[in-house]
Amino acid sequence: MIAETVVSLSRLQFAVTALYHFLFVPLTLGLSVILAIMESTYVMTNREVWRDATKFWGKLFTINFAMGVATGITMEFQFGTNWAYYSHFVGDIFGVPLAIEGMMAFFLESTFVGLMIFGWGKLSRLQHLIVTWLTALGANLSALWILIANGWMQHPVGAHFNPDSMRMELTSMWDVFFNEVAQAKFVHTVSAGYVCGSMFVLSLSAWYLLQGRDMAIAKRSMAVAASFGLASALSVVVLGDESGYNATTNQQVKIAAIEAMWETEPAPAGFTLFGIPNEVTHKTDYEIKVPYLLGLMATRSLNTEIPGISQLKDEAQTHIHTGLKAYKALQDIRMGKGNHDEEMKILQSDYNYLGYALLLKRYTDDPLHATDEQIKMAAADTIPHVPPIYWSFRIMVGLGVYFIVLFAAAFYFCSVHREHHKRRFLRLCFYSLPLPWVATELGWIVAEYGRQPWAIEGILPTFLGVSSVSVTQVLSSLIGFVIFYSSLLVVDMYLMIKYARLGPSGVLAKEAQA
Repeated sequence: MIAETVVSLSRLQFAVTALYHFLFVPLTLGLSVILAIMESTYVMTNREVWRDATKFWGKLFTINFAMGVATGITMEFQFGTNWAYYSHFVGDIFGVPLAIEGMMAFFLESTFVGLMIFGWGKLSRLQHLIVTWLTALGANLSALWILIANGWMQHPVGAHFNPDSMRMELTSMWDVFFNEVAQAKFVHTVSAGYVCGSMFVLSLSAWYLLQGRDMAIAKRSMAVAASFGLASALSVVVLGDESGYNATTNQQVKIAAIEAMWETEPAPAGFTLFGIPNEVTHKTDYEIKVPYLLGLMATRSLNTEIPGISQLKDEAQTHIHTGLKAYKALQDIRMGKGNHDEEMKILQSDYNYLGYALLLKRYTDDPLHATDEQIKMAAADTIPHVPPIYWSFRIMVGLGVYFIVLFAAAFYFCSVHREHHKRRFLRLCFYSLPLPWVATELGWIVAEYGRQPWAIEGILPTFLGVSSVSVTQVLSSLIGFVIFYSSLLVVDMYLMIKYARLGPSGVLAKEAQA
């Protein structure tokens, strides 16, 4: 039996460090492209105001980038400390994109960040512009390889299980790279990062306009943020729909939990705008539905059924029984029992359900002797808690619609050159600053909590991936990470607020004195 406390603490530690890290990542993604846009305008127009804007926002980008690196490096160490069996089991596949991210994208980004910071006055305008665009490219490549690894966890392709080594082995890097889930996740996540960067620039620009300072840079920065933010917010919605469509095929439980759809509905299913899911009665109280909408979004058809939670739970029991055949064949192969070729055929034909049999290890050391009750409990484990996913998704979507409206209004006011006259709107922009981060964190909760109980979807249960460590060891490292990351967050906020208060004129004057 697996120690539940170790599993829970290990999951909590990775969740906390990942959510901390992702406070810095989206701003790096968004600001890097905005800097490249601003500097491109400077090179094309030769107007110093655009150069000054690029240098000011570049200062804030540098602070955030340093914190992102510090939090990202330590986070990856957890695969070897808290998730040793996971690392052993899928290291051949999972390690490849992480290694490429470290060797290519990270070094590319870090090198060109240095050139971007210290290259003013030393490189020609065109050379420095190329460096800035390469910095943005490096940031996006870092996200690409990380999300390819994460997408493989959601939809494992291009690999097979080797019964001799008891590990997953890579068969096609092409399939891993062009995994439809990974590609959809990448463009959706990067677009969300662009929204964060745009909101950051929009909010601070609105603050400067409210104070009547640095007007030239603030107006131009707001115009760039409004246009880039509007395009990015629209992209998030479109690309998020693509991620949902892929999940309907590969992660049906997640879709059912997002919708709190306890029973299968006739096609096309309706979408619940609001309701209160009740896990006791298996009903959604005070439900307000839009007919047909979920079916159209999730299946892009009018006649494809979306299974409900009850049906998926029954299917999980069937998968467990099938997986037990593969588990028995694997045991016989490893112990030299029976006909090797026949057992290999059984293992290969039923391998896709082997992970479901492994779910029984939470309740018994020998899944082959599991009781019907234990099989039912293991099947029930395939359904994550509905309310956290249900509410996270709806708040995230609601914020996404709000961003589109806000950026569209900002784009309009900038277009008619009246952005500094709408003081109520400027205050709204400023107070909206933290909302994109709320939306992105909720998005990760939907994505990661929604695939539980799997570390690798349908293959490796999360509780089997943990290291053989004690509760004290995990708890102490968790406390250490929280203290370390919180300290970095305090430092980041202090520096960001300090330089934001100085404003473009203060920061540029300080640089001139240096």
